[in-house]
Amino acid sequence: MDRITLSGVTAVGHHGVFDFERREGQPFVVDAVLHLDFAKAAESDDVRDTAHYGEVAERIRDWITGEPLNLIEALAVRIADDLLGRFSIRAVDITVHKPQAPIEVPFGDVAVSVHRERP
Repeated sequence: MDRITLSGVTAVGHHGVFDFERREGQPFVVDAVLHLDFAKAAESDDVRDTAHYGEVAERIRDWITGEPLNLIEALAVRIADDLLGRFSIRAVDITVHKPQAPIEVPFGDVAVSVHRERP
């Protein structure tokens, strides 16, 4: 299976379980791996025959900046399901990073990942 990898889509969102997270917002970073077959796109050399990664990035940004959710797990699943429904892809891996999560000990990043496939 061929892949398109889109790393580091970043926007400010208001997701979290604490009031201050929803009020103040914070950066979220999303990585996406789209699994698809490049055969048709390679033959036609036409962006319409692949998953347009600019449009994918816009959808991810819209989810990050959209309606607040409590959990980044919920955000990851919603992004994955949306991309599967909008683009001609067979499967998708989504990782949502929350680098400024309110954790009381030093840490580098917190992230969740999901994998979804077409039935």
